[in-house]
Amino acid sequence: MNVRQRWVSLVGRVLLSLIFIISGVVKLLDPAGTIAYIESAHLPLPQVAYVVALCVELGLGTALMVGFHAQLAAAGIAIFTFITALMFHSNMADPVQVVMFLKNTTIIGGLLVVIAFGPGGYSVDRVRHLSAME
Repeated sequence: MNVRQRWVSLVGRVLLSLIFIISGVVKLLDPAGTIAYIESAHLPLPQVAYVVALCVELGLGTALMVGFHAQLAAAGIAIFTFITALMFHSNMADPVQVVMFLKNTTIIGGLLVVIAFGPGGYSVDRVRHLSAME
């Protein structure tokens, strides 16, 4: 992997993870509002869904950003993003929801690239791999 590929993969991971980390911080700052939004979608156990969303967005989002178990983190986020698209953005009669659904599927596409090709050179996974080889 050359220097350009290492930097591009790092920037790609950071950009993919930012939407989740920022969303997680917003949820953390407004738990009541987030739980009310989850309830408005008629999902069961909104408090549990809130905690799951925080874990995925903050935990897996950060893991993806730094490249720690990046493929596993990307897989978890991709599943979460797909479920979120189905639960919150499936009203295809609403053009805004169509765009939000397509945004989610586009993000899933980026996550699939991380799953397929790994986190790249500048990542915790790469450092761990190199350390294990020594």
